[in-house]
Amino acid sequence: MSDADPSDAVLSGARAAAPIALVVAVFGASFGVLAPAAGFSPAAALIMSATTFAGSAQFAAVSVLAEGGSLAAAVAAALLLNARYGPIGLSAAPALRGGPARRFFAAQLLVDESWAIAAGASGRIAPRRLLGAGGAIYLGWVAGTAAGLAAGAAVASPAALGLDAAFPALFLGLLAPRLRSPAGRRAAAAGAVIALALTPVAPPGVPIIAAALGAFTGAGRS
Repeated sequence: MSDADPSDAVLSGARAAAPIALVVAVFGASFGVLAPAAGFSPAAALIMSATTFAGSAQFAAVSVLAEGGSLAAAVAAALLLNARYGPIGLSAAPALRGGPARRFFAAQLLVDESWAIAAGASGRIAPRRLLGAGGAIYLGWVAGTAAGLAAGAAVASPAALGLDAAFPALFLGLLAPRLRSPAGRRAAAAGAVIALALTPVAPPGVPIIAAALGAFTGAGRS
């Protein structure tokens, strides 16, 4: 869609992202319930969602800290899981207009789903569709986190409700489409073998970091 009518383009992106935003809100609520168990204050968890806006990285950090892992391991795991935003950002950068502040704001809304919606079938990023889609998903994530934090005080044991399964469920959802390619299957196999081998013996967080590095190696092999 053309960006000739700014309001129409933004609304179009928001409408396209609305179903995704609802699902994201559910995962955000799970994060809000689980974060205090890892030692996050409600304010810290909400600020993390508002500034990091990366479900996989946030769940990884919370999981590592909840298991007694170090802050360095939590940060490293989050950074590795967000490494994909490097090429995504480079592909979108030419389409982001305006000064540094405006480009920074637009980049904050650039996630996998908003990038796909903004690119569409043409592969050319429509900046205002990106703002609409990213804004809807962002609101879903932050609002979901806030709702989870509000409800968390009434949940004695998140695990009893199965909320601790949100983290692996999220990654299974991210993994499934990648299994269609040989490189994706190699990466998944390498990561799985490394994680299974290290989990019983390595400190919390190390298996995630090593598995992510192993997945990169597996994907790059011919």
